Amino acid sequence: MTGMFGILRRAVTSARKETVSAARTRAPERRQHNLFEAAATFVAASVEEDQDRMDEASGWVSPEALSFGVGELACRAVIALARERNESPEAVARTLLGLADS
Repeated sequence: MTGMFGILRRAVTSARKETVSAARTRAPERRQHNLFEAAATFVAASVEEDQDRMDEASGWVSPEALSFGVGELACRAVIALARERNESPEAVARTLLGLADS
């Protein structure tokens, strides 16, 4: 009886090893995207009205991370435009949103 369990154990163990090693060799490596790549792709796709690309970028990171990345991108864009225009970030942000000067 003990011999039978040994045979079964070896068969199951070797089958598991083959399955794991086959899965490792067959499965393509998934490239990990960071939240800034996701945010940049998501925003660019939004501007181009490319829903498929927006959905793809949304799947790269959590919704919270994507939201943070989009917010960070917005801040950096406003700062860059403010420097380029020699205006305050608030003035640029209000102009971009179509708000009256305060």
